[in-house]
Amino acid sequence: MDLLYFVRLARKGWMVLVLSLVLSVTAALVLTARTPPKYVATITMMVSGYDKVGSLTTAYQAGMLSTQRVQSYANLLTSRRVVSRLAGGEQVARLQEAIKAEAIPATMLLRATVTDADPVRAARLANTLGARFTRVIDQIERPTRDSRPAVRVTVVDSADVPKVPVTPRPLVNLGLALLIGLLVAFSTLVLRDRLDTTVKSSEALQESAGSSVLGVIGYEKDARHHPLIVRENGRSTRSEAFRSLRTNLQFIGVDRRPKSLVVTSCLPNEGKSSTSANLAITLAQAGWRVILVEGDLRSPRIPHYLGIEGSAGLTDVLIDKAALKDVIQPWGPSGLSVLPGGQIPPNPSELLGSNGMRAVLAELVADYDLVIVDAPPLLPITDAAALAAVCDGTLLLARYGKTRREHIARAVETLASVNARLVGTVLNFAPGRRGGYYGYGYGYGAETAPREIRTPVKV
Repeated sequence: MDLLYFVRLARKGWMVLVLSLVLSVTAALVLTARTPPKYVATITMMVSGYDKVGSLTTAYQAGMLSTQRVQSYANLLTSRRVVSRLAGGEQVARLQEAIKAEAIPATMLLRATVTDADPVRAARLANTLGARFTRVIDQIERPTRDSRPAVRVTVVDSADVPKVPVTPRPLVNLGLALLIGLLVAFSTLVLRDRLDTTVKSSEALQESAGSSVLGVIGYEKDARHHPLIVRENGRSTRSEAFRSLRTNLQFIGVDRRPKSLVVTSCLPNEGKSSTSANLAITLAQAGWRVILVEGDLRSPRIPHYLGIEGSAGLTDVLIDKAALKDVIQPWGPSGLSVLPGGQIPPNPSELLGSNGMRAVLAELVADYDLVIVDAPPLLPITDAAALAAVCDGTLLLARYGKTRREHIARAVETLASVNARLVGTVLNFAPGRRGGYYGYGYGYGAETAPREIRTPVKV
């Protein structure tokens, strides 16, 4: 994971990032506002020693004696004997918690701090603690009442009234809140990204399918009402996307160029029918003799998209109720031919895999440059597999942010099990870049637009 990976995560999940930062900063501000201020007053004391006759010992002897006492005196500073004179009753335990004492390493100095909500009281308690502690040590270190103490404690730095509270610290709290917010946000985004197996790039689609990505079809929010590319006289970015797909198809297997092509997807609502129609229109506009065959005999959509009559068609031909030439309909000025599905049969899988279907395809292949068959989804039913087995190639669609990698893998396995040829894949409903690329989505219904596009077309 490099910096670019996190930048992409931040762009894609900016709402999570902003929400996490807002919550963390709000929590920090509330916590800072509700935390009562605490002030710390500090007092410093020095421990020194005497010899038996009252004169100063040598520096070495005094240092050794004082050093031995310093750590013990640090613990004695918070004892009840010392603190009880500062506070009475139940306040002794609370005052003991407010006092911190430490021996400064490699010195004979003791440092004591007193924390309190009132700065004046904190300074007063610290100075009183120093005076009380020197008297206690004087009593403890006298062998007899009239003798000199072996060690004495002297206050060398009295406590002043603190001006600035040690808590709360607004800037520190805010900085920690921002750091925690960023960590939580990016942890959430990384976890979601790792657990999300949906296809969101052409690289992921190519890796999952093991086949080239021939096209990336963009999203457009009015696709439900205007599914075809014939608007705007074909001068649109979505039209260019299909022209690019058409060009890429021309380079597939120059020696084995498919004459019949099944267009399918893994699951419903991934845009196969409108993609089939637009691809057929684009090829016909380039002068190809193309026929679009409605192969989805369970939920036909081609007549609806093209605005033609679909009551008679492929089903009637397969049951010898009508001749093939009688049910083929011309569409548009480009000379596109369309074979509707006809009546919905009770046994579509058997009809699509029958010898009659092979005969129909053979006749169409002989008369047209390319036969495009709009097939049902691969995973829910076997109709598409039956069609793929009798056609020259299969074009597999994946929907951005919906189709999972495991769905692609299962679809490829299904095609391989019937010895079908996968010529390539198409990433559908890809989001467009704001201000530059605007996409067009194709499917059964309108969806909420995704917010980014990752990669260009790979051939």
